[in-house]
Amino acid sequence: MANLTDAGTLVRLAYQGLVNLGIDANEVLKRSGLKPDRLYTANLRTQFSAQPKFWQAAAELSGDPSIGLHVGEKMPIYKGQIIEYLFHSSANFGDGLRRNINYQRLVSDALQARLVEQPKPYLTAYFVDRQFVTSHFSEALTLGVIKGFQAITDGVFKPEKIIFRHQPNTDIAEYERIFQCEVTFGAEEFRLYFARETLDYRSLNSAPELLNLHVKVAEDHMAMLEQQDFIGEVNSLIASMLESGTASLETVAAKLEITPRQLRHQLKTADTSFQQLLNNLRHSLARRLLSKTDEDISEIVYLTGFSEPSTFYRAFKRWEKTTPIEYRQRFKRS
Repeated sequence: MANLTDAGTLVRLAYQGLVNLGIDANEVLKRSGLKPDRLYTANLRTQFSAQPKFWQAAAELSGDPSIGLHVGEKMPIYKGQIIEYLFHSSANFGDGLRRNINYQRLVSDALQARLVEQPKPYLTAYFVDRQFVTSHFSEALTLGVIKGFQAITDGVFKPEKIIFRHQPNTDIAEYERIFQCEVTFGAEEFRLYFARETLDYRSLNSAPELLNLHVKVAEDHMAMLEQQDFIGEVNSLIASMLESGTASLETVAAKLEITPRQLRHQLKTADTSFQQLLNNLRHSLARRLLSKTDEDISEIVYLTGFSEPSTFYRAFKRWEKTTPIEYRQRFKRS
């Protein structure tokens, strides 16, 4: 299965919800493998597989068995993103919702949403890899969606009934207090029901003249994600060939069933090159092996795909401005 990621906006919203609840949000990030200082990195994507660790840490630090529900309640509104722009430049809420479903990957690779309009409209969704889905994430995400829809429709959107697949984490009365509608559990499919007339609502902030511009921005971001997918696939192939010393432009292109020229062009379009990816992988692997293992340096030379120790030493000195031995000793001292 492909490496699934979420938009950084999701973790930023949850982070702020934790802060608003008085929970140590930085510690939650650290326990889930996320660096707090990277939270506002441009075009940030986080690993979908980190979701269980994030919510487990949040539950442990808060002592709240329904932490997702309460984080969602305290999260800010999803604002100023491409999704919101597409809604406001569409003819009405329904048109915007149908359009945004085509770009749902901008929110998460793992989420697959669908609008059902007959006999009564509802939004349904599932995750392509359920092993990383928690009830906390589902509840917080649902609240985030509802808040976003309410902002887009100037408060007109109201959930009429919500059906979750998981079992409740607290009293039903608490769910109904927060969601302001009937909430049931243990179903085969998630559903968020709402009034049909909401589909025809046109926002006070509607700007249909900007639709083509916003669609272009959405398409550009989708293309960027596809480039990242391609680079990830190339990196995986290079990594699998490092030990054997067969990692080359030609061998990777053959695995991808494209010509070396096509591979070179696609990497150039993504503002990188085969040599740069190869060097980055070698550099990262060398640092990890030197700092976290006791492998002989002669073995590390082999594992990183260098044919000669002298070549490895020169490359490492260029990367770190120190020798492999000095680098390892520095980590042992610390």
